[in-house]
Amino acid sequence: MSSPGDVPSEILNRVRSVCRQLPESYEEPAWVGVRWRIRTRTFAHLYTPDVDRYPIYAPYVAEGQEPVVMTFRVPADDLLGLTAPGFPFFRAGWGHDVVVAVLGDHSDWTELAELITDSYRGMAPKFLAARLPLLPPLG
Repeated sequence: MSSPGDVPSEILNRVRSVCRQLPESYEEPAWVGVRWRIRTRTFAHLYTPDVDRYPIYAPYVAEGQEPVVMTFRVPADDLLGLTAPGFPFFRAGWGHDVVVAVLGDHSDWTELAELITDSYRGMAPKFLAARLPLLPPLG
């Protein structure tokens, strides 16, 4: 089982800084890595997967290092547009609206902050989501 310590601190701290700004969100250890929730709903999950156990992540191993990934939710209408181009995004093998982002030096942290916020917005009660400023669409 992995823990938050398995994720490089610079990536963990970037995701934390976004999630901490979201009303009533909280961080907790997950079965692997760490996740952020609103009430009982997970809107972001950060971890280093075991590629031997989950070979879907094997193509993203670089220089012998397992990838660091984050899963989050997107509106169904945005799923194909985000995942069709491929790396660094792909559809998770579960859920109808879950995307995996492979994180690293290539990551666009402005885009990821917007995606995390949108994931939160989709999972949060409407009155909490309404407290967030609307963002222009990506693209």
